[in-house]
Amino acid sequence: MVILISIVSFCLETLPIFRDENEDMHGGGVTFHTYSNSTMGYQQSTSFTDPFFIVETLCIIWFSFEFLVRFFACPSKAGFFTNIMNIIDIVAIIPYFITLGTELAEKPEDAQQGQQAMSLAILRVIRLVRVFRIFKLSRHSKGLQILGQTLKASMRELGLLIFFLFIGVILFSSAVYFAEADERESQFPSIPDAFWWAVVSMTTVGYGDMVPTTIGGKIVGSLCAIAGVLTIALPVPVIVSNFNYFYHRETEGEEQAQYLQVTSCPKIPSSPDLKKSRSASTISKSDYMEIQEGVNNSNEDFREENLKTANCTLANTNYVNITKMLTDV
Repeated sequence: MVILISIVSFCLETLPIFRDENEDMHGGGVTFHTYSNSTMGYQQSTSFTDPFFIVETLCIIWFSFEFLVRFFACPSKAGFFTNIMNIIDIVAIIPYFITLGTELAEKPEDAQQGQQAMSLAILRVIRLVRVFRIFKLSRHSKGLQILGQTLKASMRELGLLIFFLFIGVILFSSAVYFAEADERESQFPSIPDAFWWAVVSMTTVGYGDMVPTTIGGKIVGSLCAIAGVLTIALPVPVIVSNFNYFYHRETEGEEQAQYLQVTSCPKIPSSPDLKKSRSASTISKSDYMEIQEGVNNSNEDFREENLKTANCTLANTNYVNITKMLTDV
């Protein structure tokens, strides 16, 4: 819940209706008041009373408390920092303290236009890291965990995909540049400028901001789109297969956990007693198999005793018949 509140606050603070309330006109230009979740400025008094700053502070307090509890409870401190989720927690918390320290250390006489623009650029990049806080949801989401395991198992296929796309981008951007070189109004002034067009075409997005106009350029564009479809389609089945594997393994684990909770009782009850005890008693699968094996052994012993009794009766009958025959003789 705290993660969702932090993400919603991070998104809402960028709405113009909230940013306009903190704008002040100075000399024809727009100067923004300082508060933690938007832009840096001169007045620090409005920073600590802003609702978004208060919400962010409360969220950071909770995240820091949770992080410290998990750190001190972890038996291996070195292994704690090798976990990717713990690294994400650190990266999501640090920008708040960097921004707060920068605002507190800034002096009014140092707030010139150039320094202010530089501070704004740096702090915006630092605060952008807060968006990684959304990955904290993977601790509570089986779907995100399955997706992460799938991507981890498909790193080789993803690497091949990126490598093939890289080769295609170099090849087709060079081809379209030379195909459009004689065109006066060419939208491809250089090969690096054509990289964007090649990536967009190979991924079948096609924004249309860069379009070839010559016949040769259109032929290159057609081949680029076809090659992109084939390149992307090749590793996709492997990635889907890995996803199905982890998904079915997760579902089978849940089904097995439910199967282990079977109904039983210490003795073999009658039908009415069995119906009453099904909802109140549970045993493990191993105990259930032991009880079933004991019942089978009892049935086998009972059959063996009946067989022995029948054999003895048959032997006695034969002995009586033989004795009677000898007496008659």
